[in-house]
Amino acid sequence: MKHIYKCTKCQKYTMKENCPVCGAKTIIPKPAKYSPEDKTGKYRLQAKIEQGILND
Repeated sequence: MKHIYKCTKCQKYTMKENCPVCGAKTIIPKPAKYSPEDKTGKYRLQAKIEQGILND
């Protein structure tokens, strides 16, 4: 099964594990699975508040 990868350096999408444009390592750009016992949710919420995305 093939995956779509995203370059960590130049942000291009590819089907290879290394970017053909810049040669950097690529990642699979999927979000984390949802869990009702979210251990890092408070940190994401705090980061969004600090960036001004959410109001207090």
